[in-house]
Amino acid sequence: MAFSYSSFNFLFLSSALLILSATVTSTHHFRIKEATIRDIQIQFKDEKLTSRQLVEFYLGEIRKLNSLLRGVIEVNPDALFLADKADKERKVKAAGTLNWLHGIPILLKDNIATKDKLNTTAGSFALLGSIVPRDAGVVMKLRKAGAIILGKASLSEWAHFRSSGAPSGWCGRSGQGRNPYVLSADPCGSSSGSAISVAANMAAVSLGTETDASILCPSGSNSVVGIKPTIGLTSRSGVIPITPRQDTVGPMCRTVADAVYVLDAIVGFDGRDADATRKASKFIPHGGYRQFLKPDGLKGKRLGIMRDPFFNSVTGTVITQAFKHHFNTLRKGGAVLVDDVKLSNMDIFSNVSYGEQVAMLLEFKSSIDAYLKELVVSPVRSLADLITFNNKFSKLEMINEYGQDYFLAAQMINGTVNVEKQLRKIFEKFSREGLEQLMRKKKLDAVVTPGSDISSVLAIGGFPGISVPAGFDKKGVPFGICFGGLKGSEPKLIEIAYAFEQATNVRKPPSFKP
Repeated sequence: MAFSYSSFNFLFLSSALLILSATVTSTHHFRIKEATIRDIQIQFKDEKLTSRQLVEFYLGEIRKLNSLLRGVIEVNPDALFLADKADKERKVKAAGTLNWLHGIPILLKDNIATKDKLNTTAGSFALLGSIVPRDAGVVMKLRKAGAIILGKASLSEWAHFRSSGAPSGWCGRSGQGRNPYVLSADPCGSSSGSAISVAANMAAVSLGTETDASILCPSGSNSVVGIKPTIGLTSRSGVIPITPRQDTVGPMCRTVADAVYVLDAIVGFDGRDADATRKASKFIPHGGYRQFLKPDGLKGKRLGIMRDPFFNSVTGTVITQAFKHHFNTLRKGGAVLVDDVKLSNMDIFSNVSYGEQVAMLLEFKSSIDAYLKELVVSPVRSLADLITFNNKFSKLEMINEYGQDYFLAAQMINGTVNVEKQLRKIFEKFSREGLEQLMRKKKLDAVVTPGSDISSVLAIGGFPGISVPAGFDKKGVPFGICFGGLKGSEPKLIEIAYAFEQATNVRKPPSFKP
């Protein structure tokens, strides 16, 4: 079921505000809105809530809010059938044998393949009606855990890698995604729909993908928690690619705990992404990540505050005061703050960032061609076909307004294996002499930056990061705080992020300001 969209009007905004002020659908006085996975599972156990009731609630919220927010492209026509199936399984299986995600509805970014009645299109009409050969690796794991695939979230089309001129959150199939806190604010991309939908309670949890900032940025901008995992910790098989060197899949949820439950379900080896997932599997702790949800997780942690250039670029009295307060919170929690740490090679960062763009253009063509050729049915089979499609259907896709300069550049750029190898060496040297050297020299457990400003450093190195809600500016637009670390440092980052979240409780439901 695809959702049509109409131009925004204030009559609908008024209706949405009335909806938000009304009593939220409840079962036996349990409020589903803002409920966590733990809350829901307790209600399941006490037989006060069913997966069908849960799915019906989220489908209702999508019907009410999606024409305003455009965070969802499609809902799964089998969602209620899957909910009934989960309810039956819960009745016959022994207590304690079901995964935490069992019976939980999840939205997937529309570049994550599902072998069902849903489309997988990266937000583009070019792939509408295409048929994938199988579920993405992470989707297989979600189904095994008993999660209910609720639908596909919108995104910045082609993961924001078609046009440099298109705004964050815009895609041909669903239009412009809107920030649920301040509708005119940037929802950030490219996993904007995943963040929008979870923030507005149109789903329990969601998945996004990141190549550079695409989980961390929308998480901060929409006041949700986003985990950008170490490269290879989660499989990228069946995910519409930009570059396997940087692409990763991660959870976007309302709480750190919920994100960790989802992370536990999707990590691990996948034979279709064997090299990366085999290397990263050594980082997965015995017993999973849930054990690191510790309220005292800040105690003894050494955190590097990266003022130059990240915190020095923060503007606005409200935001500045918020981070000053957060630093005190981190100290009170037992963390040691190592102030004003710097990357020794930050002076060459702009050149490295340019190299990152060149490398992505070089790697995109071969990656997308390989993905398209593997589709069972598809109207396009190569990047050249995509360009032709966009030219042919320019009015439908609004190409005349936003163009497809990334596609054209990737198609025309002349690269060789040697060029790619040279760039990889530059990136490895930058990471080794930058973040890795800094953290080891200062004996840091994590670095701290505002928003997603450190995303390129993390992306180039394949390093993990977690964004946690940190406040709202004077207009009511959310912002986040990011904790980043070296490969495999998810356990420490989770301890830090969870303890910070529990100490601050910054997040609140969206306000839908114009």
